[in-house]
Amino acid sequence: REHAMGAILNGLALSGLIRPYGGTFLIFSDYLRPAIRLAALMKLPVVYVFTHDSIFLGKDGPTHQPIEQLAALRAIPGLVVLRPADARETSAAWRVAVARRDGPTALALTRQKLPLLAGSEAGADSGVARGAYVLHENRSGERPEILLLASGSEVALAIAAANRLGERGVATRVISFPSWELFAAQEASYRDAVLPPEVTARLAVEAGVGLGWHRWVGGQGEIVGLEGFGASAPAEALASHFGLTAEAVVERAETLLRRVSGRP
Repeated sequence: REHAMGAILNGLALSGLIRPYGGTFLIFSDYLRPAIRLAALMKLPVVYVFTHDSIFLGKDGPTHQPIEQLAALRAIPGLVVLRPADARETSAAWRVAVARRDGPTALALTRQKLPLLAGSEAGADSGVARGAYVLHENRSGERPEILLLASGSEVALAIAAANRLGERGVATRVISFPSWELFAAQEASYRDAVLPPEVTARLAVEAGVGLGWHRWVGGQGEIVGLEGFGASAPAEALASHFGLTAEAVVERAETLLRRVSGRP
């Protein structure tokens, strides 16, 4: 089914009469990959709406849980991948997708309900269009000691971890990072404002393989992600098992700070 859908979407885009979009689970982007690659090669403005974008879909198990699919999509030249963190970012991501005329766009959306994030109301419109933006700082006005980078459903997790770090006196910045491609296209001054080069303690949080994140966390940064396939269990149990909880992120952040900056 996905093979046929991909070919149909490309044909509709080539007609020039409409802007086509199609949707399926993120795991099934593997079946769409040849058509997505051709859409990128031909610079067709196709929009792909992928849902169930992480292990948190739960009991369907690892056969239906996308682990490496985000990394695989990000590897396609000319494809813009957007993984929004809440409803406001999703609305902004749609605007980016509709405005694009020179290539395909993929939206990766979660299955579970996500809260509206404080900070996205003011920052989502411009921040999503630029690929990443400062969403939260637990000690505003201070130079951050550590940067937490996250996309999609893990942004709320990063904010929860940042607040706990703040209670322990750690100045923490959370960057919502919906699109690597859009952020990479920004001017260096903007990228440095979001990711200050002098702050080398950086921790990326995403429910997928960590491949590619070192471009943004640097040589001293670390990644909270998945090193293997998922498992069949409720989302809460999976989060605990794979270390995708606020407590686990705080522990990793404190260990990173001790290693990078010598903070006790």
